Amino acid sequence: MQVKAVAKYIRVSPQKLRLIVDQIRGLPVGKALEILQFSPKRAAHPIKKTLESAIANAEHNEGTDIDDLYVERVFVDEGPTLKRWRPRAKGRATTVFKRTSHVTVSVGDARGER
Repeated sequence: MQVKAVAKYIRVSPQKLRLIVDQIRGLPVGKALEILQFSPKRAAHPIKKTLESAIANAEHNEGTDIDDLYVERVFVDEGPTLKRWRPRAKGRATTVFKRTSHVTVSVGDARGER
């Protein structure tokens, strides 16, 4: 059994989110939530919300016990990039890329089982 949750258009770059995602992959959800709760990174908050949503989906839709859940798959895809301009010297301008991300978290009740 595999239940997922997706958060789209998060205004954090995928590179920053992947640093956090790599820490929780394959862990029990209780341990993963604990790591995200006390992480000093700003990117941990949207991942925590997405993981909590996946846990709620598993509990409500499948009737699964929360204590048996593991983080099976979690990955970050690149979303659309907002292009902005920053003024520079002598009337020039440089492009500022404001990157967005899509986070997908899948939880399952058996570790390593697909």
